Amino acid sequence: MEIVDLSQDIYQGMMVYPGHLKTVVFDHATHEETALRFDSEFSFQTKGLMINDNGPTHVDSFSHLDPAPDALTIDQMSLDLFYGTAVCIDVSDVPAQTDITAEHLEAAERAAGVTVESGDILLLHTGTFGRYGSTPRYLTDFPGLGESGSKWIAGRGVKTFGVDSPTPDNPVSRIYPCHLMCREHGITHYENLANLDRLIGRRFTFAGFPLKLIGGHGGPTRAVALLDSEN
Repeated sequence: MEIVDLSQDIYQGMMVYPGHLKTVVFDHATHEETALRFDSEFSFQTKGLMINDNGPTHVDSFSHLDPAPDALTIDQMSLDLFYGTAVCIDVSDVPAQTDITAEHLEAAERAAGVTVESGDILLLHTGTFGRYGSTPRYLTDFPGLGESGSKWIAGRGVKTFGVDSPTPDNPVSRIYPCHLMCREHGITHYENLANLDRLIGRRFTFAGFPLKLIGGHGGPTRAVALLDSEN
């Protein structure tokens, strides 16, 4: 079995969606400090960090998408949403700051030689992380799902999807049709994935369990793809 890491590194200065809390990482305890507490050679070190629940590689909660009082927070959502059979298709030829349409997705599915089935987890390779990861352009120069592309995902019965960009919506959009589709149909998604180029046209098992943050509106995640040797 091959395991492909789909998560971006967490570090101070990493790119986060505009307006989100910036990531802060600091040395909390050092070996030199903690050695004084013990009468043996034992010591330990730790780091402290502050991150937005929608900052690094993460999955959105329904409460993030939906203002309804009963919308589920990340700790309340079914674990089944974060694990399952998955496919990846390539939409990296769609120009930045334009809509990914249903026609784009149909063409990408045909080119990948896979079929998006009901209940699948769908990953969309936009190429954004590979082109611009860790640079300011990562936050602005990518395409996003327009209304028809969003409806295509819902119509295929996808249970969860993900992108290698800061948001699945077009960054110049003022209405965010993809997030609204997720709210309407109860579909969540991952943002800030990585290494999706290694999965195009392949069927695999996706695992992306978020931190169990009580009341969280998103969950930082170590997402991976599990591939059989035959794949």
